[in-house]
Amino acid sequence: MNKNQLIAQIREKQSYLCVGLDPSMEKIPAHLQKEKDPFFAFNRAIIDATIDYAVAYKPNTAFYEALGTRGWESLEKTLDYLPSSVLKIADAKRGDIGNTSNLYAKAFFDTLQADAVTVAPYMGKDSVTPFLGFEDKWVILLALTSNEGSTDFQLFSNQGGRQLFEEVLLKSRDWGTPENMMYVVGATRGEKIAEVRKLIPEHFLLVPGVGAQGGSLQDVALHGMNSEVGLLVNSSRGIIYASSDRDFAQAAEKEALKLRNEMADSLQKIR
Repeated sequence: MNKNQLIAQIREKQSYLCVGLDPSMEKIPAHLQKEKDPFFAFNRAIIDATIDYAVAYKPNTAFYEALGTRGWESLEKTLDYLPSSVLKIADAKRGDIGNTSNLYAKAFFDTLQADAVTVAPYMGKDSVTPFLGFEDKWVILLALTSNEGSTDFQLFSNQGGRQLFEEVLLKSRDWGTPENMMYVVGATRGEKIAEVRKLIPEHFLLVPGVGAQGGSLQDVALHGMNSEVGLLVNSSRGIIYASSDRDFAQAAEKEALKLRNEMADSLQKIR
């Protein structure tokens, strides 16, 4: 999926919602645990319930890899089930020496047919560029994350007062283009999103942390939206675990619609 197609979907659905598909056997409804493939049964129901409101889906690969071969099969089936009209993000957080990164890129882009993959930039340019050589595919680079430990390194300042996440943005923004590179910026760092936008005004931001983690959609939209929207806001637990009973899909739809309506309101401001 290219940038124009993504923007068209956002305009059509009046939404920049990304649904995180992070199933856990302990949390999915009990009746689905009897299915031959519980994860896929759960994901399929969530997708069917939210497809009118979401422009992207983001399975975190760790939830699948932990189950070995059968988990990988669930991931493959999930990505295959998603329509080509939505952005398929493999949240894998890869990043290694160039040759290994090239193989990771082939695994997610060629084999799994994902549209985007999250990548860690710590090893530098040569660990990221192999992911950028695929047409209409995206690298989503970790920049400013929402976890507690992010302050250990990401907010560290050099002698000039520039923080490490700012160095990452400045160094990496020319590795790709706004057509093939996005950045992860956590919603719980809402006060920092405006600073991020000053350095990368044209790139899309993938923003986790809205909902269960306490991030504010209003703050994200206020500080992060650009003339092309430029945002994908992810919600995982708040949508997929809105109910643990047989009505889980209906509850997920209700939560997705609620977020989508808030997003539609914010989009009116840039028309």
